[in-house]
Amino acid sequence: MLIEDIIYNLSIHMRKSFIFFLLLTHLILPKIKGQAIVNSFSQSTNKKSKIIADGAILQLISNKFGFAEGPAVDKIGNVFFTDQPNNTIWKYDIEGKLSLYLKNAGRSNGMYFDKQGNLITCADEHNQIWQITPNGKVAVILDNFKGLHFNGPNDLWISPTNGIYFTDPYYQRDYWVRKSPEIAGQKVYYFKKNKLPIIVADNLVQPNGIIGTPDGKYLYIADIGANKTYRYHIVDDGKLIDQKLFAPLGSDGMTIDEQGNIYLTGKGVTVYNKKGEWIEHIEVPEEWTGNITFGGSQKNQLFITASKSVYILQMKVKGVQ
Repeated sequence: MLIEDIIYNLSIHMRKSFIFFLLLTHLILPKIKGQAIVNSFSQSTNKKSKIIADGAILQLISNKFGFAEGPAVDKIGNVFFTDQPNNTIWKYDIEGKLSLYLKNAGRSNGMYFDKQGNLITCADEHNQIWQITPNGKVAVILDNFKGLHFNGPNDLWISPTNGIYFTDPYYQRDYWVRKSPEIAGQKVYYFKKNKLPIIVADNLVQPNGIIGTPDGKYLYIADIGANKTYRYHIVDDGKLIDQKLFAPLGSDGMTIDEQGNIYLTGKGVTVYNKKGEWIEHIEVPEEWTGNITFGGSQKNQLFITASKSVYILQMKVKGVQ
């Protein structure tokens, strides 16, 4: 065999080996924990996002939960979140330590801290709103509307005046005895502690995510049943007026940053600016992204609960309350 033939055959063999290596890499790497996160997310960070830190990579904190939900941040920046199927609340502190905070958590879902440092939760085991004090004492602060059980309080936001807004969709739970709602329709309520609740929105198909602006002027409610998100003006008595379509997309949980950008969840995270213009989509390698908030000592870590997992992502912007 001529030396030219040997070189030619060797070259062919090397090219085939390299192609095989590329195919093998493509098939295997996405199955490695964290690798799919890097591969998929790097595409969106290469464009120099206005809100995501340069070079930031979605970081998996843990994937040991039944279904992570309801993240809420305290004044320091610690994030508390729920694992509703396992009836627990967890804490992820500013040092990066993950710990169990509360067992028998009333099947809590959405949560938010009030101005006194109490953790307020949508405890839908018995369709209640709970208050958990900083020392862990639990109290039921609302459990009915005109003598009827709520559908299942899902998500909430607390205004600067400590008024509590919460969504009340109906999702049949396997731990309920009842098989149908006692209240017709799926509504949004407002109340203050020790006062009766009022209905503030009753024309939505299935309200779910909810977040307000830190000045207390506007409230955003996601109608996940209609796949739309609306913006409302809050008036002095807590009622809502001037309903306007904000985004042609529904959401599970929601959050807001210092620029007024609204973060919607579901298939990853989709971000709209305060004008309702799409500005960013963050891929999350899970079947469903349930909820979101900002945490960390600088409030510039996006904390994402997604199915069995929780993630953080470093941001250029900060969260607000």
